[in-house]
Amino acid sequence: MRAELSVVIPTLDAESVLSGTLAPLMEGVASGLIRELIISDGGSGDATRQIADEVGAIVVTGAASRGGQLRRGAAVAGGAWLLFLHADTALPEGWSGTVEGQMARGRPGYFGLRFDSRSLAARIVADWANLRSRLFYLPYGDQGLLISRAEYDAAGGYADISLMEDVAMARRLGRRLMRMPGFVRTGAVRYERDGWLRRGARNLSLLLRYLCGADPEALRRRY
Repeated sequence: MRAELSVVIPTLDAESVLSGTLAPLMEGVASGLIRELIISDGGSGDATRQIADEVGAIVVTGAASRGGQLRRGAAVAGGAWLLFLHADTALPEGWSGTVEGQMARGRPGYFGLRFDSRSLAARIVADWANLRSRLFYLPYGDQGLLISRAEYDAAGGYADISLMEDVAMARRLGRRLMRMPGFVRTGAVRYERDGWLRRGARNLSLLLRYLCGADPEALRRRY
């Protein structure tokens, strides 16, 4: 019996972070859980594709749109379950057992969030993200999404949009989404560059505008 899990990672010039995301996946390879790794690249000009080739990933290419990249990656996935990860998101130790347990439950799941920063601001932003996810069933893509192929297809797959594709999917899944034990660790580069308060407030504003019907492409230009 072939492994059930396909891992899909959208990339764009992810050379500096991708290796840190790939390393924890070896746990799933060793346990026989991972069937394949799919890198859906949006036209990287660095060594992203070389890194993907070195680890034996399936590489698909297309326009740089995160929703479109996720959709293209899922289209070639052969697993009965899909795990979508951002290129700068590292899974926690023991994640394979957690995922196997969630697969047995038959429901889509996501992880708690932590940033690769020890600052108080990073903890506050992560705590808000975890609260938002729990109260409103709105995890973002950097928290990972585990979903069966059947439920992914029934939800219509990821929308081919460059922003809020994760929110659109979460809204379709609604209360089916379950928080899984453990925390992924994701990159803090944009927050540290723009300022934690400023970036956090901007993200919240974008979310509210999207939920009120704003065009995702217009929002992307402000991201």
